[in-house]
Amino acid sequence: MEGVRVFAPNDWEGSGTDATSHAAEDLKKCLEGLARHLFGGVEMRWVDTYFPFTNPSFELEIYFQDQWMEVLGCGVTEQEILKRSGKTDNVAWAFGLGLERLAMVLFDIPDIRLFWSTDERFTSQFSSGRLGLKFKPFSKYPPCYKDMSFWISDSFTENNLCEVVRGIAGDLAEEVKLIDNFTNKKGMTSHCYRIAYRSMERSLTDEEINDLQWKVREQVENKLKVVLR
Repeated sequence: MEGVRVFAPNDWEGSGTDATSHAAEDLKKCLEGLARHLFGGVEMRWVDTYFPFTNPSFELEIYFQDQWMEVLGCGVTEQEILKRSGKTDNVAWAFGLGLERLAMVLFDIPDIRLFWSTDERFTSQFSSGRLGLKFKPFSKYPPCYKDMSFWISDSFTENNLCEVVRGIAGDLAEEVKLIDNFTNKKGMTSHCYRIAYRSMERSLTDEEINDLQWKVREQVENKLKVVLR
């Protein structure tokens, strides 16, 4: 689900803020209201991030099952996009919301990959029109964890890292999580990420996960311009 709102100069003139700040404030107010309407009185927070068509860009996270979960990405639309649409004096915001994220919260579903599963232990729990159900967990195959540390560059973003990992491992990549970071005396910052690999259908072997991990390391170094440690 996606949404866009375009503002004219008279919308922010007299507000005491510039156009970008006015749009960002309105965006957060609107989406916080949407989150409360959908999820009730949940704890939420905003995280600065990067998206190619908005600046500044944000992610809205809610506290779900004892951890923070991203539910949507948004931001103030890049002016170049508005100019190409003939709106040279306007400012806008935009957001994108994955409907799977809504279902995860409303039905207590812990893993987004389950939505693409054909396992009857999952699919048989739901049917059209039955909205009050909660997911009943079933046994899973064990995860395999691999850590990776590197010195980040100024252009590094966690979203790009996740795209690289999932581009190689696909649905076998269950989670990419920052577990440690520090900055040395030279001003260089190191991040350590833990990748959880898990199949919904079988046990994974060390050999295949090691092969995936080496491919991930190679692509991360080449595409994200980081220095592996």
